[in-house]
Amino acid sequence: MPQDYFWQWHTWWVFPMFVPVFWIVIIILCLYFVFGRRRSQRPWVPGRGFEDDTALDILKKRYARGEITKDEFEQMKRDIMS
Repeated sequence: MPQDYFWQWHTWWVFPMFVPVFWIVIIILCLYFVFGRRRSQRPWVPGRGFEDDTALDILKKRYARGEITKDEFEQMKRDIMS
């Protein structure tokens, strides 16, 4: 019996050391899922950059904004498609 008593109370200090570590890991994971994943760009997310757009997409946007005329749009479209 004395030996069992020794092993029960000998490692009492281990548990309090791991509780703060556990909560720190939980907090870090939460922060990662809230802030860290914003950097990864997914194609279905609105607001993606021009680097994902094709030349025809950029041309359509320029025409929609009125930067180029219909004749210029058609000529540039033919140039892109050829």
